[in-house]
Amino acid sequence: MITINNKIAKIAGSVLLSLLGVAGVKGQPLMNGQVTIQNLSVSRSDDKLFISMDIDVSALEVKSNREVIFTPALASDDHTLSLPAVMIAGRNRYYHHLRNDNLRSATTQIYRRSDVSVVEYRTVVPYEKWMNTARLVTLNEICGCSDETLAGENEPLLALQLEPKVFVPDFVYIRPKAEPKINVLEGSAFIDFPVNRTEIHENYRRNPVELQKILNTIDAVRNDADTRIIALSIKGYASPESPYSNNERLAKGRTQTLKEYVQKQYNFPESIISTDYEPEDWAGLERAVENSDLQNRDAILALIRSNMEPDAKEWKIKKTYPADYSWLLKNIYPGLRHSDYAVKYEVRAYTDVAEIKRLLKMQPQKLSLNEMYLAAQEMAPGSEEYNETFEIAVRMFPDDEIANLNAANTAMHLRNLKNAERYLAKAGDTPEAIYARGIHAALSEDYTAAQRLFTEAKGKGIVRAEEMLKQIAELKK
Repeated sequence: MITINNKIAKIAGSVLLSLLGVAGVKGQPLMNGQVTIQNLSVSRSDDKLFISMDIDVSALEVKSNREVIFTPALASDDHTLSLPAVMIAGRNRYYHHLRNDNLRSATTQIYRRSDVSVVEYRTVVPYEKWMNTARLVTLNEICGCSDETLAGENEPLLALQLEPKVFVPDFVYIRPKAEPKINVLEGSAFIDFPVNRTEIHENYRRNPVELQKILNTIDAVRNDADTRIIALSIKGYASPESPYSNNERLAKGRTQTLKEYVQKQYNFPESIISTDYEPEDWAGLERAVENSDLQNRDAILALIRSNMEPDAKEWKIKKTYPADYSWLLKNIYPGLRHSDYAVKYEVRAYTDVAEIKRLLKMQPQKLSLNEMYLAAQEMAPGSEEYNETFEIAVRMFPDDEIANLNAANTAMHLRNLKNAERYLAKAGDTPEAIYARGIHAALSEDYTAAQRLFTEAKGKGIVRAEEMLKQIAELKK
């Protein structure tokens, strides 16, 4: 407990511009309005707590043989620290204390009522952590000439909040629009046809396995009560050897034969199945050569990418690099004779949250972003399942702007700023995305960038940006 003189008071007053502090209300009345506390401030530096207030006693009536004692104190549930007291004494009591030097505490400041209107109270105490959320109170006592306490009461002055100020984000999630759920299952089959023929022999070489791959893909959708096939496409490819015109005939004919085979298995309406063909799969050959260790890899790639006619291009590779061509013919060309297929289907809508939650764990591919969002609204914000729902959403829809924005919010809630930054890069430039980038900047303590982004978001209609700007203004102080 320290009584500070005028010099120390001036120093303390300047230090009150420290990092952490709280201020009380203006003109807080005590003792039924006879005393008013003004300019109340509690502030701290690293290891000291500064308390400052002006005690206006101009309306206080004190008889000559009585005194009023104000004893401020810091109090918490487990701690109490009394601060230097202030005594306002009537004339007789004032001189009695001066003659007898019997102040209750050596730190008590004594004033004669007729000599003072406002007491400038300043004190400094060693800072302790429990003071962060302590209460500043004062015990007000009226004493008589025999030191008997005639009246006394505790009055609260201020609830301290000295923890360092931190940015508290208010996240804005976007509800995705409800849209039809159109999904696609794709695959490639490598059907063996007799040389220069287009008919399918179901038991020829690996055809049983390759044909079954197509049927299994179709059945996976067809046998699910929640899905409906809306389209099936088949595209056939041939390899570049032989004349281009013959390869065109083979690719077209074999694709048509495969369509007829599938049609026979399921009796689909004619409009369901569409076909296309690529006479020679030069793109596939280019990818294979790019990933190879061929001696003349770069030269062959240059020929593949040239504007030469397909037959001339193939002949040039064969004649110029016979060893490499022989390896391609044996190891790569068979894989260029393939049929790519895709099953497009629609999944029914789900409205039951319990069912959606079950599918999130078992078959998230059946859910739309809107349905995942619907389930999240029934979860505690910030809970593990809530955050996981938005993580699943962005895994299932990795390029969707709304999915990335919502996932960025959950990542920032978990203070995973690295993941949030990755998601925000794909979140688009909507007002909500700008606002989220402001939150990211604020959590990264880049308050200048945060202020700019929140200002932009506010201008584009994000109401919550106003509160974020207030926080940033406080933090920048």
